[in-house]
Amino acid sequence: HAKDALSLAQMQEQTLQLEQQTKLKEYEAAIEQLKNEQIRVQAEERRKTLNEETKQHQARAQYQDKLARQRYDEQMRQQQLANEENLRKQEESVQKQEAMRRATVEREMELRHKNEMLRVEAEARARAKAERENADIIREQIRLKAAEHRQTVLESLKTAGMLFGEGFRAFVTDWDKVTATVAGLTLLAVGVYSAKNATAVAGRYVEARLGKPSLVRETSRITVLEALKHPFKVGKRLTSKAQDALEGVVLSPQLEARVRDIAIATRNTKKNKSLYRNILMYGPPGTGKTLFAKKLAVHSGMDYAIMTGGDVAPMGREGVTAMHKLFDWANTSRRGLLLFVDEADAFLRKRATEKISEDLRATLNAFLHRTGQHSNKFMLVLASNQPEQFDWAINDRIDEMVNFDLPQLEERERLVRMYFDRHVLKPATEGKQRLKLAQFDYGKKCSEIARLTEGMSGREISQLAVAWQVS
Repeated sequence: HAKDALSLAQMQEQTLQLEQQTKLKEYEAAIEQLKNEQIRVQAEERRKTLNEETKQHQARAQYQDKLARQRYDEQMRQQQLANEENLRKQEESVQKQEAMRRATVEREMELRHKNEMLRVEAEARARAKAERENADIIREQIRLKAAEHRQTVLESLKTAGMLFGEGFRAFVTDWDKVTATVAGLTLLAVGVYSAKNATAVAGRYVEARLGKPSLVRETSRITVLEALKHPFKVGKRLTSKAQDALEGVVLSPQLEARVRDIAIATRNTKKNKSLYRNILMYGPPGTGKTLFAKKLAVHSGMDYAIMTGGDVAPMGREGVTAMHKLFDWANTSRRGLLLFVDEADAFLRKRATEKISEDLRATLNAFLHRTGQHSNKFMLVLASNQPEQFDWAINDRIDEMVNFDLPQLEERERLVRMYFDRHVLKPATEGKQRLKLAQFDYGKKCSEIARLTEGMSGREISQLAVAWQVS
């Protein structure tokens, strides 16, 4: 057992040594960890110190930059103040110089004026003195000139009287000369009177046949002067075929059917050489009244003439003559004339209630006189925004009334599509200078525009379409 006890003691000793070594290694590891921790703490402190130094440096740099900016701003302000002060001083100097120059000029002008007045006064005194000294000589010269002039005039009168007396005596004693002179003067008077009246008659004939009345603003009727200026254009117009009366005119289905019946009836009237029916078209402006009137004339093979009621009142006393000239000119049309009176309510007002001048009343009476019966030479078409203001006599001269109202959604969409094709699509695909057109749904956009243009007339939609080209 002693051997086992010794072995056990040795093993215990070894175990203790191992434990001591383990503790020693752990202690060394703890010391090493402590050193590492110290190094890490030192590094962290150094990093914080560097960060703080960096922040301090940045703050110092920012502060210095701020001070530099402030100094620069202050320098600029001081420089601006100095510049303003210099400018003010320069302006004051210029003003002083200008004042001195003005004062100098005024002084020079004053001195010059004084010298001029002194010179004039001296000359006047010298002239007066010379006239006083030479008064007798001047009076004698005037008397001699007057006597000489009187003698010359008397001699001229004597000579002229003698010549006239001898000529008159010779003329009176020769009866052949007296008879020839009387006959010549009589023929001259007759010729002057005849030429004057013949010229007036020829002028009225030419004006009625060839000229355009002053009340007509636009007409398709061909004049001799126009035929000479534009022969090809006139030939093309004469050889052109009849067009559809509703081509390019967008109306509601009910109104379209009615105006188409009017167009057919008018064309048949033209063919049968019957009496034309007079029409009144009323409604808001820009709804197609004038356009349909032009299309109706072209469709029926007639000429059209457009006048405005607002042109009648300013003519005053000349209105009656101008109205008769207008209807005389209309009656000379061989193809038939569609006389379109725009804004007819401007002069066809009620005579009983409206306050109108005597000249306008006389013009209205002349119009009623010339339209009292239907004609196979011209067709009367009145257009008005306020038909209730017409004189009661106008109602007897109207055979049919047509109401042109504002376009509804369907008509607006047709108008928008037509103008979009005319002003946008065609310029974008035809011609040398083509428009650039973005890619989008054209039909959808036209429908949207038609909804947004509620309450707009056809003319307003047309103006809107013209503005699309600019945008």
